[in-house]
Amino acid sequence: MTSCGVNDEERLARAALTRVVEPGDEHGGRWLREHGAVELMARLTAPRLPEGMLPGAGERRIEGYRTRAAAVRPERDLEAVAAAGGRFLSPGDAEWPRQLDDLGDARPVGLWVRGRPDLRIWALRSVAVVGARACTPYGAHMAARLGSGLAERGWVVVSGAAHGVDAAAHRGALAAGGATVSVLACGVDVVYPRSHAELIGRIAEQGLVIGELPPGSHPTRSRFVLRNRVIAALTRGTVVVEAEYRSGSLVTARAAQRLGRFTMGVPGPVTSGLSAGVHELLRGEAVLVSDADEVAELVGDIGDLAPERRGPVLPRDLLGPAEAHVLEALPAHGVLDGRDIARRAGVTTDEALGRLYELHALGFVERHGDGWQLVRSALHPSNIRRGGA
Repeated sequence: MTSCGVNDEERLARAALTRVVEPGDEHGGRWLREHGAVELMARLTAPRLPEGMLPGAGERRIEGYRTRAAAVRPERDLEAVAAAGGRFLSPGDAEWPRQLDDLGDARPVGLWVRGRPDLRIWALRSVAVVGARACTPYGAHMAARLGSGLAERGWVVVSGAAHGVDAAAHRGALAAGGATVSVLACGVDVVYPRSHAELIGRIAEQGLVIGELPPGSHPTRSRFVLRNRVIAALTRGTVVVEAEYRSGSLVTARAAQRLGRFTMGVPGPVTSGLSAGVHELLRGEAVLVSDADEVAELVGDIGDLAPERRGPVLPRDLLGPAEAHVLEALPAHGVLDGRDIARRAGVTTDEALGRLYELHALGFVERHGDGWQLVRSALHPSNIRRGGA
């Protein structure tokens, strides 16, 4: 599954570079693009690096790269991930999700993966569901509902396994027996947060756990932020469920917008600070969504439409245009004879009387001698019975 165009030397060099180059490092990404992984590692581990061989970074920064490069043992990392039931993917592998290439020089050096499914295939039909860690019960409910609904429709739910919205989205997909992918800001053999050991284990068994960092690596604040660009690039669109103005979820959404992916938001109370960031997105280019059907309609293929949304069908809605026109000519209170009703409706007296008898049979009007009036229930259409008078 990891073959096709990537030789062992290239794979080993890229695995080594995941310990040397931090996620999203565009200096390292440019050198990798210009020189290739094998040559870049050779330069970083050479006894002496000639001046100008790695342009764009200062001397101290390059020395940091070289110090890390001298200490890497990629064979150990490959053995460790294999022992955890995982593998290492490089660009050029058959399983590599090519949409990650949209990140340019910020593209991952490679991906460490746990789980059996093919990441490339899963990513083709995936949606990110992200949001606040300290979410409200409403946010958790909506995230779980989106996760299960998307999974039931055959979509892969991608998130970050964090507390709050992320965890709820993963659990929703798992509960539906669906597919879910967790993108971590640490090694795929590291459980973070620790309280999610069971959740991450279930994701690895039923779905995929992926990350840019080698086995044993721990998360940092910057790694969480940079992880979000992978979530955005990997998926067809990003849904944000609850987010404050300064939220990592908004980083994911804005990265998705820059990459030309769909960006969606689930609205909440305008009085809630946890909805303020989502509402700010919705004032821009994001699309408001309320359930999985609406998400799938936006990111899916032609014909993948959400059901038509409308209120309940009332008996009055079933009237023909002529009957409805005559019914509207009757006053809310009081009795009118057929000629007055005909004049108000703009029809002949015979036509008005014919429609009034039909309306009488349906229970909309009642007759008082030569006069007609609305029945009390006609003032409240939802209470009108469908039957005789």
